[in-house]
Amino acid sequence: MSRDPTAYINVRLLDPATGLDCNGALLAQDGIVVDFGPDLQIPKKAATVDCKGLCLSPGLIDVRVHLCEPGEEHKETIETAGLAAATGGVTAMVCLPNTVPAIDDVSVVEFIARRAREAKLVKIYPYGTVTRGSDGKQLTEMGLLSEAGAVAFTDGTKAIADATVMRRALSYASGFDLLVVQHPEEPSLARDGVMNEGEVATRLGLPGIPSVAEPIMIERDIRLIEITGGRYHAAHVSTSEAVNIIRKAKKRGLKVTCDTAPHYFALNENAVGEYRSFAKLSPPLRSEADRLAIVAGLADGTIDVIASDHAPQDQDSKRLPFIQAECGAIGLETLLPLTLELVHNGSITLLDALAKITSEPAKLFKLPGGKLQRGAPADIVLFDPDKPWILREENFCSKSKNAPYDGRPVQGQVHRTIIDGRTVYKFDA
Repeated sequence: MSRDPTAYINVRLLDPATGLDCNGALLAQDGIVVDFGPDLQIPKKAATVDCKGLCLSPGLIDVRVHLCEPGEEHKETIETAGLAAATGGVTAMVCLPNTVPAIDDVSVVEFIARRAREAKLVKIYPYGTVTRGSDGKQLTEMGLLSEAGAVAFTDGTKAIADATVMRRALSYASGFDLLVVQHPEEPSLARDGVMNEGEVATRLGLPGIPSVAEPIMIERDIRLIEITGGRYHAAHVSTSEAVNIIRKAKKRGLKVTCDTAPHYFALNENAVGEYRSFAKLSPPLRSEADRLAIVAGLADGTIDVIASDHAPQDQDSKRLPFIQAECGAIGLETLLPLTLELVHNGSITLLDALAKITSEPAKLFKLPGGKLQRGAPADIVLFDPDKPWILREENFCSKSKNAPYDGRPVQGQVHRTIIDGRTVYKFDA
């Protein structure tokens, strides 16, 4: 039975995929976008939501999320991550395969899909592992995993270190036009380090990870792409050298893309302060020169996507001496406001910033959504791009609270998150 339509009126419509930026309205019915535009005629039977001039865009798509379920539900679950995502305006996310057990089998892909349906929150798409158990040795059956619903392949927080294994993975994946995602860090160089190698690490007496660990791995992988023709994506790029290498590879026409996380354009290594374990990340926070290079890479399009790299850690894992603490920070609820910092700082335009978290990830990972489209699911977010507020650890919906941004002033507040026409989050001012 068809339900009456809902009209979102008095909105600023933003669609990075088409360059749309105008005042108007959007009409949704039965979970589908019926129509939108500046001169939209609203049916008399439609329920109306006066958006009071706020921005309405496609829902955010986050392509790097640690869900922790199955196996580490004390850190995060599909339900708590879904709540956090909805609060942050994220309508779809791609979950990393480093669960327990790893997503290296069709049964685990099906488990994720079932749990996502039960939670009835945001849409969840799984990665599959490149190798069995992410151990870097035996390849998984990527073709079968893809048929079951895996949208790309990665060993998650582990680099595919063996060059022969990576070559075979790229060759196998290219036969199915699948995307291989690398954690670009040469493990023997990074093994004993806990933060970026340099003056700050020396002053704190902490073992460093040299920044060359990242470009060395990407440079090697690019040589393998040349001989396999595979599709390759470098995750959470954090160094100026890596950005330059990827920029050159793209100019040569290679199938190379990359993403970064807000940590690497919003923070630098000084955030470690006096051994602040919440700023311990993988890859580590880099120098200010690297941070500026990441901003430049986003501005010129070298960096395709911004992903939260949401990595929940419980207090027992984080509130430890810096060397012993686990890496990672939550990010689902801070993805939009931190991305909007690039706009408020004048680094990129609003549409270009939104493209990095909507249309570009959808295109790259071949996901539905990411654009305003008639007949498509009504996965949209309503937000105020200028609303000032302060990030507070106690207000996060994520089960874990390990964010390095506690007390940080930001601009950009999600007011409503709508998935398949259902309001799954509404901001109570």
